[in-house]
Amino acid sequence: MADSINEQLRRLELQVELLLAQCARLREENEVLRSSQEALVAERAALLEKTETARARVEAMISRLRAMEQH
Repeated sequence: MADSINEQLRRLELQVELLLAQCARLREENEVLRSSQEALVAERAALLEKTETARARVEAMISRLRAMEQH
């Protein structure tokens, strides 16, 4: 009986240790993913800004071409 309880306690200890290790891995993975997401959000913002700048330049060129066409 005592062996059975000791075995059960040891299995429970192992399960707790495994859960703690998994929790640590998930916490680390979550940190990496958050960092990656932050970098991607910043990259997206920069690309949106570049796209807007390019759009404005193209629109300005089109306007100048139309103005030249009319003269």
